[in-house]
Formats: sequence, structure tokens, C-alpha cells
Amino acid sequence: MEGLTLVALVAGSATVAALAARTRIPAPLLLVAAGLAAAYVPGVPTFVLDPHIVLPLVLPPLIYTAAAESSYLDLRTNIRSIALLSVGYVLFATLAVGYVAYRLVPGLSLPVALMLGAMVAPRDAVAATAIARRLGLPNRITTILQGESLGNEATAITAYKVAVMTAVGASTGWTGGLVQFLLASVAGVGVGLLLMVPIQHLRKRLKAPLLLNTLSLLIPFVAYAAAERVHGSGVLAVVVVALYIGHRNWEVGFATRLQEAAVWKVVSFILESVIFALIGLQLPVVVEGLGDYAGSDAAWYAGAVLLTVVLSRFLWVFPATYLPKLSERIRKREADADWKGALVVSWAGMRGVVSLAIAFSVPISVPHRNLLLFLTFTTVIGTLVVQGMTLPALIRVLKLPPRDLRAETLAEAQAQSEASHAAEERLRGLLEDSANSTLPLPLADRLRTVLEQRRNGVWERLGEVSEKTGESVDAIYRRLAREMIATERKTFVGLRDQRRIDDEMLRTLLRRLDQEEAAAYREESA
Repeated sequence: MEGLTLVALVAGSATVAALAARTRIPAPLLLVAAGLAAAYVPGVPTFVLDPHIVLPLVLPPLIYTAAAESSYLDLRTNIRSIALLSVGYVLFATLAVGYVAYRLVPGLSLPVALMLGAMVAPRDAVAATAIARRLGLPNRITTILQGESLGNEATAITAYKVAVMTAVGASTGWTGGLVQFLLASVAGVGVGLLLMVPIQHLRKRLKAPLLLNTLSLLIPFVAYAAAERVHGSGVLAVVVVALYIGHRNWEVGFATRLQEAAVWKVVSFILESVIFALIGLQLPVVVEGLGDYAGSDAAWYAGAVLLTVVLSRFLWVFPATYLPKLSERIRKREADADWKGALVVSWAGMRGVVSLAIAFSVPISVPHRNLLLFLTFTTVIGTLVVQGMTLPALIRVLKLPPRDLRAETLAEAQAQSEASHAAEERLRGLLEDSANSTLPLPLADRLRTVLEQRRNGVWERLGEVSEKTGESVDAIYRRLAREMIATERKTFVGLRDQRRIDDEMLRTLLRRLDQEEAAAYREESA
């Protein structure tokens, strides 16, 4: 692709995704529709991606972002349920879809059919988790969905690569394929364990936020490439490194954390938008290349694969939920796991970016490549339409117990109170030090006031909701504070326009207000 064409693709995809936020249509579906419409516009080139660079270019940053924002402790607590989904279910879905495609599609070999199974097996990492958080699902379900999306990508990609080697004759049979799968998994985890400590040590030593953010952008690619170099799972290496860095992210400076969050949001937004737009742009070319499979046959195959994907998740999730409960220990530990939670997890099986990235990476030499792409595209679109658009309604109908926000706020307030008291003791010790004896009393009082405001601010969130506005005390405070900051900002700009201050001073004053607003409203933007 030429540079100008690539810029147009990124700009167009980002624009459509931003517009989707103002509609009720999910962004992926609108992007596919826009890409499909653009494909028929005269002068729009045919987009052909190099299969060898798609996985190394697209997946590492997306996986790194999702893993770094996950809770290592929560994942460890629910490791059994997560492993059953991220490993067991993916392999089960790969075999189920592969077998159905092999028996249904004439001329499709079993290795190629299993490639298709691996391509559509992993659940999307974003959609279901975002819905779960927005609707306030119990933490355990949200954690399981999030943890599944980290491990299932590695399982699916490793299974896919084994199937590709078998399809092109580079594998030593299914026994050899299983050995390669296990070795790749172990090697990927091993590389991640070797890299995570040195990388985090380097992050602590570097002080410049811009340099640290540059390193942050390189980390997923370095981990992925290092693991692939020794024939390991690059995805697992990225997950291990990202989980460790996310768990110890407090060790770097606040400026680095703020910048990293913004940078990775932009990277993820662009990559996900472009990938879904490419479905629409490539769909006409893929359909034209179906050959003997074109027409009603292709639609029948697509429906059968979609149905297999949906049903296979139910066939795995419900036994995986109830059979382990034969153990009394597991039954006590997972007392809250019931049929409602199992139903939500089963229906939250939307496919997304990972399946598309794997599809785009299918080697040109693989037989029936266009058919594989077509069936993957239709499965992703189908699950997003059927499951993605009905999952919120299902959650509301089931009336699952919501998160206990009051208990969470109480725990936050208690933690803030303990931290403030510790900081106050530290301040008292510092002021008694002779080196700080010259500190003016008003500044010492100001430091104590800041601590008191932080401590009281969280407790106030436990207050009653306003009868007039329906807002909590905390929400009213933030709304009024925002109005005050906006007034200050407008005043500063007016002073600059009157030439009473220059632009450099204006930027300094606005930066202080921006930092105060970011600190005050970080919960809203999370």
C-alpha cells in the first residue's frame, strides 16, 4: 500500500469509529459497512496485506494493552475457570468447527478445516468485557471474560500454526503437532518470564516519560519476536510480560502512567478500527475468489459454521461450570457460579480482531484461502450482530446481582484513610527534620489540607443521592468544580487576548488546570 492510501485508510477508519459512538450501531459493524461501501467506489485500490506481517504487527500491541490492564491477582484467583475457557474451550471449538467444515465442504482437507476452527475459536477481547463493566456484572464474571481473552489468543494462534504446518506438509503428523503445540506454549511462557524482570528494571531506571513511552511501544514487539525466534508462542510471551508490568506499574512515575494510558488507547483504537474496515474492503475480492463455493453454498457453509461456533460454547461452558462442582472444595469456593452466569458467559462469545488478524495472515499458498477468509468474516459479523446486540438485553432479563458499589466505595475510603494517616505521619517526621525547619507554616498547613481533602473526598461518595438532581454528592462536587475550572480557563484566555499575559504563560496556567481536572475526573474517563 502506498503511503497516501494507508493514511486515508487510517483516517477514514478512525472517523467512522468515532461517528459510531454517536449511534446505537456497534463500531465494528459500521466499519465493515463503510469498508464494503468504499470498496465499490471508483478509484479505491484493492487492499492486500502481507500475511507474514499481520500477526507480528497487529496482535502484540492489542494483547499487551489488554493484559497490562488486567488484574493479576483476580486472574490467579479464577485461574481454573479461565484455563477451562482459554485453553480447553478454544481447542474444543477448533475441533468442533474443523470437523463440521471438513464434513460439510467438499474438497476441504482436515488440516485446512482445523485452520478455520482455530481462526474462529478465540472470543473477542473487548466487546463482552466492555458490556459486562458497563452493566455492572459481578466481578467474577467480568474477570473470567477478561482472563479468557488473554489466554485464548495464544491457544488459538498456536493451534492455527500447527494446522498450517500440517496443511502445507511441514509437520510430522498430529502427534508431532501436539508436541509442537506444547513446546511453543512452554517456550512462550519461558521467554516472557526471562524478559519481564529486566524490562521492568529498565522502566524503573529511565526517568524521562517520553523515553519510557517509546520503550513501552517497543515492549510487545520485542517479546513477541523473541519468543517466535525460538519457535515459542509470541502471544504468551507478551501476556506474561504485560501482566508483570501492569502488576508493578506503580513503580514508574505518574507522568509515564498518564502518557502510557493515552498512547495505548490511541494505538488500540486505530488498529481495531482499521482491521474491521479491512473486512468490508476485502469482502468483494474474497467473494469473487470463492470459485465453486460461491452463491448459496457459501451462505449455507457460513450459517453452519456460525451455528457451530455458538452451540459449541454452550456445550463446553455448562459442563465446565457444573462438573467441577462434584468436588466439595470447588463447590464451596465457587458457590456464586450458577446457570445465569454460565448462560451469560456462553452467550458472550463474540468474535473479533484476533480472528480477523489470523485470517489476514493465512498464507497465499494454503488451499481455499478465500473460503477461509469468507467464513471467518461472516462468523465475526454474525456473532457481533446476533450475540453482541442482544447480550445487554439478556443480562437485564436475567437480573444478575450487581456489583456492590457501596462496599467498593467503603473499601476505597478505608484504604484512602489509612494512606492519608501514613502520609500525615511522614509529613510530621519531615517537618521535625532540621533540614525542613524553615518551611513556612502556611505551606505545611496546605499539605495537611490536601491530605484531608483526599481523605474526606472518598467518604463523601457514601452520601445520599440528591433528591433534586438525582446526583450523588461526589457527582455534584465534580460538576461544580468543573464549572469553576472552566471559568478559570476562560479567564486565562481572556487575559492572553488582552496581552496581559503571553502564550507561554497561558500554556503553563492551562497545563496546571488540565492536571487538576485529570486528577479530579479520572474515574469518569476510566
